[in-house]
Amino acid sequence: MALARARSVALVGVEGHLVEVEAHIGNGLPGFSLVGLPDAALAEARSRVRAAVANSAHDWPQRKLTVALSPATLPKAGAHFDLAIAVAVLGAAGVVSQGAVDGVVFLGELGLDGRVKAVRGALPSVLAASMAGCRRFIVPETNMGEARLVEDVEVFGVRTLRQVVSILRGEEVPDEPPYARAEVTADDDAGVLPRSDRLGALDLAEVLGQTAARRAVEVAAAGGHHLFLSGPPGAGKTMLAERMPGLLPDLPPVEALEVTAIHSVAGLLPADAPLVVRPPYCDPHHSASLPALVGGGSRIARPGAVSLAHRGILFLDEAPEFRPAVLDALRQPLEHGEVVIARSAGTARFPARFQLVLAANPCPCGRAYGKGIYCTCSSQARARYQQRLSGPIRDRIDILQLVEPVARAEMMADQRLIESTAVVADRVRKARERQADRFRGTPWTLNAHVPGYILRRRWPPDPGAMPVVEGHLSSGWITARGADRVLRIAWTLADLAGRDRPGRHDLFTALTMRLGHEPAGARAPAGGRGGRSSRVVGDDPAGSASARKAGRLDGARRSGGRGPTASRVTSLDERRERTD
Repeated sequence: MALARARSVALVGVEGHLVEVEAHIGNGLPGFSLVGLPDAALAEARSRVRAAVANSAHDWPQRKLTVALSPATLPKAGAHFDLAIAVAVLGAAGVVSQGAVDGVVFLGELGLDGRVKAVRGALPSVLAASMAGCRRFIVPETNMGEARLVEDVEVFGVRTLRQVVSILRGEEVPDEPPYARAEVTADDDAGVLPRSDRLGALDLAEVLGQTAARRAVEVAAAGGHHLFLSGPPGAGKTMLAERMPGLLPDLPPVEALEVTAIHSVAGLLPADAPLVVRPPYCDPHHSASLPALVGGGSRIARPGAVSLAHRGILFLDEAPEFRPAVLDALRQPLEHGEVVIARSAGTARFPARFQLVLAANPCPCGRAYGKGIYCTCSSQARARYQQRLSGPIRDRIDILQLVEPVARAEMMADQRLIESTAVVADRVRKARERQADRFRGTPWTLNAHVPGYILRRRWPPDPGAMPVVEGHLSSGWITARGADRVLRIAWTLADLAGRDRPGRHDLFTALTMRLGHEPAGARAPAGGRGGRSSRVVGDDPAGSASARKAGRLDGARRSGGRGPTASRVTSLDERRERTD
């Protein structure tokens, strides 16, 4: 009887667990048993490993062979266990010594001819094993780039099983011909694939006449705020969203590893760029399913669009066309920054800290803007269309920006004042640096991520700046969550302007951005940028009767029908205490 062990890694979501592969050759009829909760792809490793060993000029044991994967209660999935199983079998057969195998982690899928193919999740696997104390790894040559992103480890890239045996024996490694990289496709729909590289050549200066919308995009990019662009077809909503990734700075090293690990699990890392340094951008089609958006799978969960957009932008164009259940599934990721997917085989967690950008037409025909004289939809059709976005999802959106058609004269005049992506991106970078300095030593880096109660206690605005927000909260025009988001936007406005803390005009502008129009019954504060800020968002900056009516209706919906006559409280904290 002979026994040998090798090590590999099992992935649950993006978390890796060290797995010990034991091979035992005993007396009995020739056979190959694989135990330890393998999935269908892993169960088929018996045929792949046997053919690979035979085609690598080694004899297959003609006795009873048992391979166990432990811990036995942990589900194992994928073909990346092939290499560890083959090494364990060769160790039990005496081809390689156990001492050479100890301390090495093996990852790789085997072809029938013995070549070692690329696998998904090499980076998170190596990272998890290194945290468990392992320092030596043998991986497919095409995965070597991402595996070497982990510090203080020794990585060997191999092409065939023959090279693996030579490394373990201490012999000269044979020169094998290179193989074309095997395409590892994602399980998700093609519409959720990140494509920030394709958008690199787009410039914000190409969007003419949308001064207020460009400003809203800049504020959203600077503070990490969620954005809702509403307007008729052809007004520039998609153009603005596609140019937003260009305003974001490169990912810090820690965040780049997080994003790369997710893309590695999904099989989306290109061989020539193993590290994702740019914020990802995902724009799934409105026909995307629930698993495609939030992640899932029949047995083993895979990351969806919300995780592929981690530390980047998730753009949902034609948002009302998505199924309501799909949109409502975004509630948890928007609040907690992660997705928890439960399956019978276990629970997987995927990071999902993204910026949500929605774009929608005002009605099915798309012409209900201004006075709506060109709209052909009935009032019931418009109401049904707008109600496809539920109240909880709307309340989680920071900025509402109306994007109206642009007149020719406005386009011509705007050409002299237009700013390029590079100019705006520089302001965004400086604003984010101010946030990073302010939140140093805390878990947060952006204004949009800081809890409201902590922001009010540790970084309050100027004295006397909050009454305009508290008044709208007391009258039911905004919710307590909305008041927190107004304060976060105000801090971003102050960071963009280089001020130490937000003032009254910042809070007024932030409230305007939150509502989508100038607050009814309120006037922009004199001085500063108050007058200009009042026109940043909305189709009625003068505060006309239509804006006041929209505000009353919005307040009535959010206060359970009481509207502006809701019971008043003296402060935001008191309102929260009464709610609790």
